[in-house]
Amino acid sequence: MSEAEQTFGITLEQVSDYEFRVRFDDTAIPDLITDETSPLGRDAGPNPSRLIAAGVANCLAASLLFALRKYKNTPGAIGAKSTLTMARNEHGRLRIKHIGVDLQLADKAEVLEHLDRVLAQFEDFCIVTQSVRQGIAVDVSLRDGDGTLLTLPSQA
Repeated sequence: MSEAEQTFGITLEQVSDYEFRVRFDDTAIPDLITDETSPLGRDAGPNPSRLIAAGVANCLAASLLFALRKYKNTPGAIGAKSTLTMARNEHGRLRIKHIGVDLQLADKAEVLEHLDRVLAQFEDFCIVTQSVRQGIAVDVSLRDGDGTLLTLPSQA
């Protein structure tokens, strides 16, 4: 791994049905409960699609804050609202089609220094949004109860 690469892990443990406990490895971050929405799950926590919507909105808000502070601004609280749209693909499977994020500044534009520069670059600071926009390579492996690696159709 190069110096520019960073790696982190999570551990997922099934609690019941579609409810999972997410542990953030090597950190003091509290566990997170995820679950599918009803009727499939019990709504015990956010589902993965909601986590993606939250991740994109949070990253954009944090990137905006970073960019504002880079130019010596001390902005008020930043808010964000994210709307995720899902639709069925040609195989009838639900897929994320669109994520819209509305960011809200507490300050009037005219009191913010170098706002044109902030607006020109803050999205580029957002790791999550830019990664989602480009697509993310995902490799999958599956082991059975004995630890035997199973061959997935996508790898055959």
